[in-house]
Amino acid sequence: MTENLEIKPLLLRQVPAANAWSWMVSGFALFKANPAMWIILFIIYLAIIVPISLIPVIGSVLSTLLAPVFSAGLMWGCKAVTLNQDLEINHLFAGFKKNTAQLISVGGIYMAGLLLIAVTVVLALDKETVELLMQGKTLSQDQASATMLPIFLAMLFMMPLLMAYWFAPVLVGLNNLTAVAAMRLSFRASVRNIWPFLLYGLIFIVLLALAIIPFGLGLIVVVPVMMTSLYTSYVDVFSLDTATPAT
Repeated sequence: MTENLEIKPLLLRQVPAANAWSWMVSGFALFKANPAMWIILFIIYLAIIVPISLIPVIGSVLSTLLAPVFSAGLMWGCKAVTLNQDLEINHLFAGFKKNTAQLISVGGIYMAGLLLIAVTVVLALDKETVELLMQGKTLSQDQASATMLPIFLAMLFMMPLLMAYWFAPVLVGLNNLTAVAAMRLSFRASVRNIWPFLLYGLIFIVLLALAIIPFGLGLIVVVPVMMTSLYTSYVDVFSLDTATPAT
């Protein structure tokens, strides 16, 4: 793993909404440069994170904390490909060797935000409705209607949390920012580029729907492309000049 470790300065800029499509195209170019290895990395990630997430009580906590660590490693892999270097299995674990504490902190802040949103929703519901939901039972029409506002508020609160989380792993991993600074900058970047991000989200939802149709097999391509397009959006939004991957 011989990436250029030079940390380039960040210049946050606003890009056109149409750039969302170019993120996907450029991300697919990174994937196409070494599709077999990207799929292998995805499978290894699933083989690690799925069993961890199934551990009672602490599984979901551990998987949330570790997700940014693996994500940062994949961003190192994207950078290697843009520098025409080999994509390696070691890239998946690069986040365990650099800025690990801050990457885990990103996961911790994100998890705390999710918990706060969940508590807010629960407090907005009556006790009987909460008990029925926990038991997986059917709600009455009135109870179902009463859940609409809390669910809407939860979705509303999720947006800024996701915006703060989106670029955070790559900013910590590749730019040595602290967790708080990275999430603050990620939020600013997302707000400034809200239209391309909304379009990107719509494109990705469509691709996910199409990927699930053939027994979910398309996910082995779509999910890695989501990660590579995250990197290309980072390069675009933060004005980083990188080489074009050899295909």
